[in-house]
Amino acid sequence: MPAPTQLFFPLIRNCELSRIYGTACYCHHKHLCCSSPYVPQSRLRYTPHPAYATFCRPKESWWQYNTQGRRYASTPQRFYLTPPQVNSILKANEYSFKVPEFDGKNVSSVLGFDSNQLPANAPIEDRRSAATCLQTRGMLLGVFDGHAGCACSQAVSERLFYYIAVSLLPHETLLEIENAVESGRALLPILQWHKHPNDYFSKEASKLYFNSLRTYWQELIDLNTGESTDIDVKEALINAFKRLDNDISLEAQVGDPNSFLNYLVLRVAFSGATACVAHVDGVDLHVANTGDSRAMLGVQEEDGSWSAVTLSNDHNAQNERELERLKLEHPKNEAKSVVKQDRLLGLLMPFRAFGDVKFKWSIDLQKRVIESGPDQLNDNEYTKFIPPNYYTPPYLTAEPEVTYHRLRPQDKFLVLATDGLWETMHRQDVVRIVGEYLTGMHHQQPIAVGGYKVTLGQMHGLLTERRAKMSSVFEDQNAATHLIRHAVGNNEFGAVDHERLSKMLSLPEELARMYRDDITIIVVQFNSHVVGAYQNQE
Repeated sequence: MPAPTQLFFPLIRNCELSRIYGTACYCHHKHLCCSSPYVPQSRLRYTPHPAYATFCRPKESWWQYNTQGRRYASTPQRFYLTPPQVNSILKANEYSFKVPEFDGKNVSSVLGFDSNQLPANAPIEDRRSAATCLQTRGMLLGVFDGHAGCACSQAVSERLFYYIAVSLLPHETLLEIENAVESGRALLPILQWHKHPNDYFSKEASKLYFNSLRTYWQELIDLNTGESTDIDVKEALINAFKRLDNDISLEAQVGDPNSFLNYLVLRVAFSGATACVAHVDGVDLHVANTGDSRAMLGVQEEDGSWSAVTLSNDHNAQNERELERLKLEHPKNEAKSVVKQDRLLGLLMPFRAFGDVKFKWSIDLQKRVIESGPDQLNDNEYTKFIPPNYYTPPYLTAEPEVTYHRLRPQDKFLVLATDGLWETMHRQDVVRIVGEYLTGMHHQQPIAVGGYKVTLGQMHGLLTERRAKMSSVFEDQNAATHLIRHAVGNNEFGAVDHERLSKMLSLPEELARMYRDDITIIVVQFNSHVVGAYQNQE
């Protein structure tokens, strides 16, 4: 591998895609496991065609046999994870990074970040990334939610930040990089990655990815004569998203003589991923979002309470502007078919995503690539299936919606998370829980029982749980872990119920996806003193 490739795509660790929780055992509680074993369509990001739909069923039956060989129903046995086992599962993928106050160039407005993941799919389809820009300023942080497999989310998590960093580089730096590569000289890396050991890079595809990235910066050099020095961050983010998606599509069409790489680029293109990325540079915060992951700002009011400010819009059927955009991009006679049952062509929940060439390529191109591709692809019913009412592609785009926010001293943190979190918790609860965790201050609101009839004994139990919450904070040294604990273990009164948490974490792989999605969270904490100093200077 040439030296420049190693610098741009370092191999962190080529380990397993998801951790197998050996401590987790089967849960045999009737209200969880005796419900329908079929995965509800509403919980699938991609709804397969009925002819190819597959469903998960429990591995074990409760029927047993006596000594005469007659079958009888056994009494379900209850199993619980101990608190240390629960903590072991919740903390398996957590990662924290503290930013140096001064990096030699400028004082950072970011104190640090906490991140974590909890799988529901096997392997997990979510990915996360965080990096410091070394040749420019600022930090990049992002979450990526895959569907139809993890290939696309993995590729985007490895590559997108490089495309963004290159888009932000001035003309002179791009020329220096190209000259260094051309002459075989070593060059300084453009990103410093902050990764958990389980967050890996694909060693086999690094050369292919590097060549595509180099072609991109060569085109930027040709397009820019060096006259303008101002770089628009919003434009750079949009260009990076669109160019990476275009390269994913092009690599799949061209193929590769290496059979492994050829199959890999096709898997990446035919699967899909949403992305929510934040770029923080001083008090300038840009959020680029494609799909239905979210960015939420935690704001502390003067009275100490917390409020949530949404910095992204979901690109799905609940967004009226997205519905209108799709209808305008296609003929009027497709108005009723382009979105059916709140899904793109009745199949896909997000209306923007990387990959997913089944919603972008023409039918002829899809057939040509599949027929010339490897047998694994040609034998796959999903890749051969053409969406219904497929007349005027592309129906899907990876172009992000970019939101700008100027940081203020009261802006304390940013939560980036895939939809697995937002499906289980309201944004205000997310911000309150993180805010109370980071400050150690709990505003004691009146207990709300939500219409339930509560006895005096139950009310005493709720008050006891509230008191226990103060000590439960100290179980977690990671804000993202603390948030996942609440997302999975909260009861109807908003308190973490250990029994519920144990049950949810004990579900076998084929049942877990019925009750929740993969959850990936990054909590970015801002330095209020630095943000305030920026304001005072201006």
